[in-house]
Amino acid sequence: MKILVVGNTGQVGRELTRAAWPQGVELVSAGRADLDITDAASVRGFFAAAAPDLVINATANTAVDRSESEPEAAFAVNAEAPRHMAEAAGERGIPLIHYSTDYVFDGSKAGAWTEEDAVNPLGVYGASKEAGERAVRAAQPRHAILRTAWVYSAFGHNFAKTMLRVGAERDELRVVADQHGCPTAAAEIARATVPVAMRFLTGEDAPWGTYHLAGAGATTWHGFAERIFDLAAPALGRRPVVHAIATADYPTPTRRPANSVLDCTKLERTFGVRLRPWEEPVAEVVAELTAAMPVRA
Repeated sequence: MKILVVGNTGQVGRELTRAAWPQGVELVSAGRADLDITDAASVRGFFAAAAPDLVINATANTAVDRSESEPEAAFAVNAEAPRHMAEAAGERGIPLIHYSTDYVFDGSKAGAWTEEDAVNPLGVYGASKEAGERAVRAAQPRHAILRTAWVYSAFGHNFAKTMLRVGAERDELRVVADQHGCPTAAAEIARATVPVAMRFLTGEDAPWGTYHLAGAGATTWHGFAERIFDLAAPALGRRPVVHAIATADYPTPTRRPANSVLDCTKLERTFGVRLRPWEEPVAEVVAELTAAMPVRA
């Protein structure tokens, strides 16, 4: 069985290539140098040559704030590219796994968001991802859309890496404490994707549809930062002070949902998959990021 991962240089894509896949699975991956995901002919040609049994789309334009001033770039990668992949997969009868985001919701709900809740993105990034979801559903019914949130890893650009970089330079930081969500390690996303992919490859009754996949529990960006610095203090040689601020005190081009906590009950019930409490993988990523840092007195 051959699985094609599109987007092998991103956080999730890189972790998918490092994940423990069952014996008998051949994992192949592609990046920007291999195909132009915004070009339908390029996607069709690559899929035909690779001849996979299942495709995982791990590509995304995650420049949330820049998307407000560059909407065409966001929609090209987050909406049009998934449509090209879903159409090519549909033509070849190949199941597609596609990742989406908590930002398809507006944050107005008091409790955790379920897959049945109405979407209402607040900005261009969320709107482009929601458009990608619709494109996948329309072009290839044999799909799984996995919505995740607050993704971080030892690779790429993410909150954990930014905090460690800034924390190495400053003794005090100000971090938003009134936005709630579920930090999710890219490695956890990859680990949870494996049984989903295998069910689609081997199961006769494949449960196609949309699922939430995020770290168990919830916190704020401030709480996330506190956890990072609790763990990184030995490597940094000190413990930066993290001041809690309101969203209004840190204006950004994009409005972010105040509550983007995802309810992952459906994923657990359907696939028997439950991600660990969000605090646990943070320790592993911080250890990987600080391994090269000298321990300071």
